[in-house]
Amino acid sequence: MFNHHREEIEWGGRKLVLETGKIARQADGAVVATYGETVVLATAVGEHEAKPGIDFFPLTVNYQEKFYASGKIPGGYFKREGRPTERETLVSRLIDRPIRPLFVPGYRNETQVVITVLSHDLENEPDIVAMVAASAALTLSGIPFMGPIGAARVGYIAGEYKLNPQIDEMVNSDLDLVVAGTADAVLMVESEAKELPEEAMLGAVMFGHRQMQAVINAIIRLAERAAKEPRDVQSHEHAAESEALARQAEERLKLAYQIPEKAKRHDAIDSIKGEASAALAGEEPGKITPQLFSKLFKELESRVMRSSVIDTGRRIDGRDLKTVRPIVSQVGILPRAHGSALFTRGETQALVIATLGTGEDEQFVDSLEGTYKQHFMLHYNFPPYSVGEVGRMTGAGRREIGHGKLAWRAINPLLPDKTVFPYTIRVVSEITESNGSSSMATICGSSLALMDAGVPLKRAVAGIAMGLILEGDKYAVLSDILGDEDHLGDMDFKVAGTDTGVTSLQMDIKITGITEEIMRVALNQAQAGRMHILGEMSKAISAARAELGAHAPRIETIKIPTDKIREVIGSGGKVIREIVEKTGAKIDIQDDGTVKVASSDADSIKAALRWIKSIVAEPEVGEIYEGKVVKIMDFGAFVNFFGPRDGLVHISELASKRVGKVTDIVKEGDTVKVKLIGMDDRGKVRLSMKSVDQSTGEDLTKKQQASEGEQQAG
Repeated sequence: MFNHHREEIEWGGRKLVLETGKIARQADGAVVATYGETVVLATAVGEHEAKPGIDFFPLTVNYQEKFYASGKIPGGYFKREGRPTERETLVSRLIDRPIRPLFVPGYRNETQVVITVLSHDLENEPDIVAMVAASAALTLSGIPFMGPIGAARVGYIAGEYKLNPQIDEMVNSDLDLVVAGTADAVLMVESEAKELPEEAMLGAVMFGHRQMQAVINAIIRLAERAAKEPRDVQSHEHAAESEALARQAEERLKLAYQIPEKAKRHDAIDSIKGEASAALAGEEPGKITPQLFSKLFKELESRVMRSSVIDTGRRIDGRDLKTVRPIVSQVGILPRAHGSALFTRGETQALVIATLGTGEDEQFVDSLEGTYKQHFMLHYNFPPYSVGEVGRMTGAGRREIGHGKLAWRAINPLLPDKTVFPYTIRVVSEITESNGSSSMATICGSSLALMDAGVPLKRAVAGIAMGLILEGDKYAVLSDILGDEDHLGDMDFKVAGTDTGVTSLQMDIKITGITEEIMRVALNQAQAGRMHILGEMSKAISAARAELGAHAPRIETIKIPTDKIREVIGSGGKVIREIVEKTGAKIDIQDDGTVKVASSDADSIKAALRWIKSIVAEPEVGEIYEGKVVKIMDFGAFVNFFGPRDGLVHISELASKRVGKVTDIVKEGDTVKVKLIGMDDRGKVRLSMKSVDQSTGEDLTKKQQASEGEQQAG
């Protein structure tokens, strides 16, 4: 038999149950978390020995959603789950970010956390449950993890914070915020908001932190009964070696960190590093390995940079704590793109392109909740040349997907409703230079490119990345951080929004958490920086262009009766394919009868609309139509005059004079003008040519009646 342990609490109006000892017992730690009827299994396994030569912590987090969790079979040919979806990648990052800082320093053993969604009730999102389960599994595993952490989702509905809103409640929420942290401090924030003020965002973070304490306490109670003995981590003290390195390099590093240009600064640091390595190797051969030297040199770099900022209030490139680097914005730089922008801030640059499409271009997403369509896509690319390196060019990695989603969250609340602007929108950000916060440059460039494309954004959006240096009770919050400040600092705090409020907030902490006071300072400083950036962006473009670009498709929308959809599509799509082929327009028909016709050529749209209207409309008696003679009979000619409709022009209606043979007047293929004069006893359409002036299309019957009226009046 197995030792089964269970902990249950009431949380956010539902039961949260944590269980261990029943499933996956060979893992170092395994916890099944149940919230409502959403069930998640998390396992944690760590190697008992570190691989030789590793100078980093090899942690892997894999979150996976199984379609059986919601009673579905995967789409596609193979009918099994394949490579991680975008959502799985994002949730994996969501779990990785708050747990990574909490492993004991010096722990280098390969560690893997695998989280599997086993059941999804379509009410409670599994991501929060997954974070809780992963925290519990690590806490029980004996792996040197200084947790546990808790997590919570916070909504903002009718002016009130809501803990873990259910999926259908999120439709009415102005905020989707996920926060994670320990008992003492916040570690991670991820959010999307509808232009909320900074104080409301801070309140949501602290509300979530308070509400997660019950979960942290539940994990601790479970660990008191079921946790394995903690592993020993060998402490490696290298005080003598560190002091020797400082003697060799510290003063020169201080000078190198005063060089503002990234490339020159890195060249100087590399030179110092090489000389110091050779000098120390000569002093004590074999005592300082390359891995140890690299570790000690990084610690020295961090100490030099951080102490300089704290002591002087001046940064690597000479700026004070609040100044934003110079900004240059340009729009319309690519002649064939629907919208384009080049946003440059210091040594960070994003080339952003906006493309407009039709309903055919929407992305189909297969998820546990079902298949849905997405009409706004934002893709972020980070090629190695952007940081002056050589690297492999593969598909989008976790970092690219995460940065792209952050920018997507920042822009999405400002997009027009699809009923107002019925376009599919794709934005691509190519990072062409990077020295700090390319994701925020992507947000700024995306806003500019969309306005250049004529997308009616409610307001311009900008983003800024904040950093933190924390030494004891002293701290410095840095606006618009450089890459080195991000790498060697304690916080990456990104805020995006408009001049009205915040649309996205993301925070990652490399230490054991930060206080409410520091977050308030960072938010207020970020607001000032964002306003400055918006002002600089407005010099290029301040509002969406009134007209779409010359090469963008135009879309016109009409509504047809739902019982006419089949006629427009035709058997096997024959009719709609013919319309598309002959007019050159794209046509999208929805189930409610909404028809969108798109083309960059206005005449193509008009032709397609006329064709569709002729199919769905009913011909009216007394109206004049243009048609084609499709069949000749002894008694008259059949004319195709109204989409697929044919009518008979009797021989007596061909001309005002007596007609001997039908072919004396018309032949097959002729284009003629006809008047609908009624229906016969069998419902067949009766047409007249003699009632219409064939050259002008004028109704001769009305003309004759008008003339007779004038004569009588005379």
